[in-house]
Amino acid sequence: MAGDGSSSPGTLGIMSNFVSAAELKDLLSSGSPVRVIDVRWSLDRPDGCGEYLSGHVPGAVFVPLHTELATHGEAADGRHPLPSTEELQNAARRWGVNHGDIVIAYDDSKGLGAARAWWLLRQAGVDVRVLDGGIRAWKAAGFEIATDDVVPVPGDAVLEEIGADAISIDEAAAFPESGILLDARAPERYRGETEPYDPAAGHIPGALNVPMAAYLDADGKILDTDTLQQTFAGVGVTPGIPVAAYCGSGVTAAHTALVADEVGIPLKVYPGSWSQWSNTPGRPVATGDQPG
Repeated sequence: MAGDGSSSPGTLGIMSNFVSAAELKDLLSSGSPVRVIDVRWSLDRPDGCGEYLSGHVPGAVFVPLHTELATHGEAADGRHPLPSTEELQNAARRWGVNHGDIVIAYDDSKGLGAARAWWLLRQAGVDVRVLDGGIRAWKAAGFEIATDDVVPVPGDAVLEEIGADAISIDEAAAFPESGILLDARAPERYRGETEPYDPAAGHIPGALNVPMAAYLDADGKILDTDTLQQTFAGVGVTPGIPVAAYCGSGVTAAHTALVADEVGIPLKVYPGSWSQWSNTPGRPVATGDQPG
């Protein structure tokens, strides 16, 4: 893991946002208060429950990202607006999360859904980590797979107010003037060569492109700390410089926040992202490989 903050069996260290499959196995065996959540999601299959039922970490509760880690609104709100704190708390209680529990999130898509859960729950005061490599790492380790639909006893978690780590569309527009705004989408979408989901192609003027893939190895696991720090430094992210990120709809940008936090970089997320920006009349659009 990037922070090299491995924890001993039955405990969970504070050095890393990530746990390995072996660490999660030990944690589950220790009797510690752990709630595992399965956040399988992608734009082309927003409901990953079928994949969850085909095989998941024993005891894991399925979390539908598009209904419990997001809410719904007008197109000008973006595809995945933030849920209210009350909505997130109700969801966490449905997952069986109690006060003092450790939440471990995972998915099967290089940490995207899990990162969205991490970003929201961390703001809410929950001790939350991400399974490095997701369900694929768990399977590769040869650990047991379950196929039941876990319905836990409702929990009693009380969440803190969320939203302080988010920025608005106006703040995103002004951000490059005083800091660095990162675009976490694929390079061809940043350049405006293609746009499969939104009404306009291109990027927010002043934004710099660092795709999510820059932080991961071939197995979808987080790269080492030195490599990550060099990647951020390569676009001018240095101590004291304000940093924010956006993507298509605020999910991949949460992964950027997760990785940045892993190496000690505080980073805000623009949750409306390109889906909100491109659906808002009058917002300028830049194209090409330069910030513009």
